Amino acid sequence: AQPAASAPAAPAAAAQPAAQPAPSSGTLLPGRPDYPVVRRGVPLAFPRDFGAHPDYRTEWWYVTGWLQPRGADPRMPSSPLGFQVTFFRSRPQVDRRNPSRFAARELVLAHVALSDPRQRTLLHDQRTARAGFGLAGSSTRDTDIWIDDWRLSREAIAGSPDGTAGSRYLASMTGSRLGLALQLDSTQPLLLQGDAGFSRKGPLERQASYYYTQPQLTVTGRVVRDSAALEVTGHAWLDHEWSSEILAEGATGWDWIGINLEDGGALMAFRVRDSGGSTVYAGGTWRTGGPAARRRTFDAKSVRFEPLRTWRSARTGASWPVAMRVTVGIGGERPLTVELEPMFDDQELDARTSTGIVYWEGAVTARSEGRVIGRGYLELTGYHGTVVL
Repeated sequence: AQPAASAPAAPAAAAQPAAQPAPSSGTLLPGRPDYPVVRRGVPLAFPRDFGAHPDYRTEWWYVTGWLQPRGADPRMPSSPLGFQVTFFRSRPQVDRRNPSRFAARELVLAHVALSDPRQRTLLHDQRTARAGFGLAGSSTRDTDIWIDDWRLSREAIAGSPDGTAGSRYLASMTGSRLGLALQLDSTQPLLLQGDAGFSRKGPLERQASYYYTQPQLTVTGRVVRDSAALEVTGHAWLDHEWSSEILAEGATGWDWIGINLEDGGALMAFRVRDSGGSTVYAGGTWRTGGPAARRRTFDAKSVRFEPLRTWRSARTGASWPVAMRVTVGIGGERPLTVELEPMFDDQELDARTSTGIVYWEGAVTARSEGRVIGRGYLELTGYHGTVVL
């Protein structure tokens, strides 16, 4: 991350997308993938970089938001709901010389979750498949990733050829117990994280990802729970991130927030932690709302996470800091401090049958000086053992 910068215009398309492979370091086993290194100064190119980057080791499209039910179905709550839709793409260390069509050269994983304050527990589902045979896959041209009938796709709107001035996402996760069919329309330009999309995650330059965000998406659609359908509206946040190496040696996990602010702005902050809870690295971005929007980017010394309250899961035994105070801009002009309170405590997601980890992914309200200034999501990993990507 870099010091303060002025508000960006919509990013222009570049000739070379960030997916171009680059030599990686380290000793490779014969036939094993040579994962590209994420490099500073490589411009993101759209619409290409909306799509998948199969050379890289890990990639995800991550959508979270708050929904307000429309209508009065007595089987469904009238209070706000939180939702998560995440698709992961992983390139395992499969020997390239293996000629089998069944070799797992690429894995696709998906999570869907609904936070219902009436239930006060997370309703979730997950799927995993190897890419190919028409059962799962992803497009390199634009956002389009699927497993069976679960899908997240994007189309350009507002007459923008590269899509940076307007995107429409369609998320479809079918199921009678839990399902979502949502349309998410962009209202703002893309927010490139870090240094023009290069997001440093550790003390070494190669510990980084390419990372952009689409905050303040407007949402319409339908939620299905226990065979009952509910029409909803709301706002959401989308992250797309890809990398070959993120966590530094000794790091066990991370804390992350993505908050849609009431003034139309957006706040992202993260810290990578070690086993003792100390910060290994941190960063963040704050874009204010309105026509005079200003973007500020924060380095590791300018971001602080302070747990305010923990909740212990009876299922996994993990203790999660579900209430958090986050400060960005420390040592600079106009620092911002927000206090995050969860919609409810039990928003733990056990994904050991897919991504192999247990994490806490929860809808939170952000307050500053006692006043609500935004709503979004808090993600906590590494509290149930070290995260292995």
